[in-house]
Amino acid sequence: MKLVLHEPFRTLWADGDAFAEVEKLQGEVFRELEARRTLRTEVAGRGYFVKIHRGVGWGEILKNWSTLKKPVLGADQEWEAIEALTRAGVPTMTAVAFGERGGNPAARHSFIITEELAPTISLEDFSRNWPSYPPPAGLKHALIHRVAEMTGRMHRAGVNHRDCYICHFLLHTDTPPTPDNLRLSLIDLHRAQVRSSVPRRWRDKDLAGLYFSALHIGLTERDKLRFLKSYFQLPLRQIFTEEAVLLSMLERKAAKLQTRFERKYASGSGT
Repeated sequence: MKLVLHEPFRTLWADGDAFAEVEKLQGEVFRELEARRTLRTEVAGRGYFVKIHRGVGWGEILKNWSTLKKPVLGADQEWEAIEALTRAGVPTMTAVAFGERGGNPAARHSFIITEELAPTISLEDFSRNWPSYPPPAGLKHALIHRVAEMTGRMHRAGVNHRDCYICHFLLHTDTPPTPDNLRLSLIDLHRAQVRSSVPRRWRDKDLAGLYFSALHIGLTERDKLRFLKSYFQLPLRQIFTEEAVLLSMLERKAAKLQTRFERKYASGSGT
């Protein structure tokens, strides 16, 4: 068994079973499955997000392995990813509680509690109207650089996200964002993997997810080059030479997605 409690939960659960207490927490439920529960709760006037894993069962584990996917067995992946990103200087969530018990991987009971990041807005929502109402150029360029820099630092720290989309970058809005005053945090790390180095295959999957999630927000070719230069921290000529396979894959898949998008919404029919 592993249990780490910080305030306020260290005091709150000092005389109880943390695994029983976490199941009693109430609040706004975002996901309710047999094996996983996600909710927002408040303690002493502060918001927290709670993720509870109750074991996925051997059937789910075997199904994942049969398709060469690593199953998510508990909250430990998110806990380890938060620690790795924090060490690497990538702004992310702050974990205040983590627990894991049970030797059987199919029935392991675990949980993680993180501080709520508020007020924030996801980059997906923030950029939704960019095609019709473009943002100030300086702000857009600063956001592109920051996302690229965070993603590159994440990968160099040995972490791949597996759900790397712009919706998982939160922009802090406690002060109006400006090119010189931007705060972003990376969230939703429950599928993340931590290694000594990220295999190229998983790096490219993260980059593809990020690229495809930003396809329709009005980015220009120059914007894409800005991202590449900030991510790889290399001259563009060298990037084009060393990453030709990746760039070709991204453009090929993007073209397919664009064709599918145009066919689906041709003549205004989006049903």
